[in-house]
Order: sequence, then C-alpha cells, then structure tokens
Amino acid sequence: MGAERNRHYIIMTNRPKDPGLAVTERIRAFLETHGGRVSVFADNEDISRLGLTAEEGAGTESARTEPGRTAADRTEPDGRAACMIVLGGDGTMLKAARETAAAGIPLLGVNLGTMGYLAEVEVSALDDALERLVNGDYTVEQRMMLSGSVLRGDGSRETAQIDALNDVTVTRSGPMQVIPLRIRVNGQPLASYGADGIVIATPTGSTGYNLSAGGPIVEPDASLILLTPICPHTLNTRSVVLCDRDEVMVEIGRKQSGGVQEVEISLDGTLLTRLQTGDRIRVKKSERTTSIIKLSEPGFLERLHRKMSE
Repeated sequence: MGAERNRHYIIMTNRPKDPGLAVTERIRAFLETHGGRVSVFADNEDISRLGLTAEEGAGTESARTEPGRTAADRTEPDGRAACMIVLGGDGTMLKAARETAAAGIPLLGVNLGTMGYLAEVEVSALDDALERLVNGDYTVEQRMMLSGSVLRGDGSRETAQIDALNDVTVTRSGPMQVIPLRIRVNGQPLASYGADGIVIATPTGSTGYNLSAGGPIVEPDASLILLTPICPHTLNTRSVVLCDRDEVMVEIGRKQSGGVQEVEISLDGTLLTRLQTGDRIRVKKSERTTSIIKLSEPGFLERLHRKMSE
C-alpha cells in the first residue's frame, strides 16, 4: 500500500525525554517529506510553527493550548487526525490516552523511557516504524478503559465519570496506617480488609502498579477487571479477576481508633481527589476505548519476556 498524502498527524512530546527535540524533529521531517501535515506539541505547548531546536525557537512566542482543551482538540477542520505519535514513556502514553479517548485518535508510542509496555517503538527502529505508518501497514487494537466516579458519604451528587487506561487506585493519605476497605461487586460483598490501598486495573494496566503489587499479568487485548490489594494486613487476601460487565464499589471505613480515615484516588497515576470515611468510588468498564497502533513487531508475550529479562 502506498503512502496516503495530506494526512494530518499530531506529535505529542514529553520534552524532558527529548530535551533538544531531535527525535521530534526527525519524525516531523519524515512525515512532511511523505506528504503529511503535522502538528507538534511539547508538554502541551503548540510548537508546530517553530523551529524545533532551542536555538531555532529562541525569541519566538508559541501558543499553549487553551484551558480545558488538549492537543487532541487541535485537529484540522476537515476531520480528526490520522494518529497521534507519542514520544516519551508509558506515563506520556497514559496522558495521551486520556486526551484522545473521546476523539478516538489512534496512538503510536515511541519509547524514550524505560519499560515501554505501551510505547512500543524503540528509537533504533523508528525509520521502519514510520515507513509502515505512512504506508498503512499496521493494525489498530482497541484497549479497554475503566470509568471511575465518586459518591460522597454526605449524600451529595455523584461526580462525573473519568476514564483511565491503566488503573484506578485507592491509596493512603497522611500517616502510615492501613486503610479499612470494604469492596462490593455488583452490590454483593466481596471482601473487607485493611491494606495500604487497592489497585483496580485493566488488562493494559496489569503490567503497571498491579504488577508491582503482586497482581497477575494479563494479555492487553483481553476485557477483564483486576482487583489487587496493596500490602494487605492479612494472610489470605489475593488478587481477584472479574468479568468486564462487573461493577466494583470500594467504600472507605473508619480507623481502628474510630476516627475519620482519609485516602487518595488516582487515575493512571494522576491524583483525582481525596476521600474519607463513608465515601465510595464506583469503577466499571468505560464506554470508551483507547486505540493503539500495532506494527508488525514482536507480540506481547515476546515483549514481556524481553522486558522481564532486562
């Protein structure tokens, strides 16, 4: 298949990972040479019309995205971008996933970080990856996301649902004390225990915090919900794998002293809000998915073996 010209590409760069923007410039030059239109964002700053090196951009003002808008919103008026090329690590990919889920823009990750489970393209293989991209030699995987919303114990309204690609986590806030947690699934009691927290993960997120907490690794294109306690103060609490149709409710209990317990809720590692005794968080499968571009590269198990052997 030949290259399709005049396609619109967005490049999102984690600037500390590409400080001189050399890799960013290399990608932009390749895409423009092959007839593409390119928008470039470095740490949410639109630098599409600037020279990308520090020297070329010196003294030139650039436009930041408007408050409440993201790089994914800055598409061409004739339609959505063909894809967003994300330069950084898995954290940058998670940020991009949140920004593109509503628009359905496929993501291609270039790994400038360490593990790179999501950002699969290594810089050493960049030219071949870009060639395949412009020629349409790839597939697109739809990755399951989670949707989280908070219900306050005082009866106030439930918060809007917010999506996460990797996980929703409940972790302690403040003193080093275990958190009393009560977990229900589809309204039925599942478990009550004290722990440092709990990870509610997607298959994509199984190699993240879930893995560090001792949870199972799952094929990323599966559709499951994983519950993994963080350092539970018990000998018989293990991860639980749920169907993607299940709805999880985690309620914060009281401290052993009877006082109010405070916790933090994070989505994909980003703090969402704080909860206290009596508050609950509802987590279920999101109606949205993240589109991940897959090239003709090693499969998940081969990549997993390689990462685990490093």
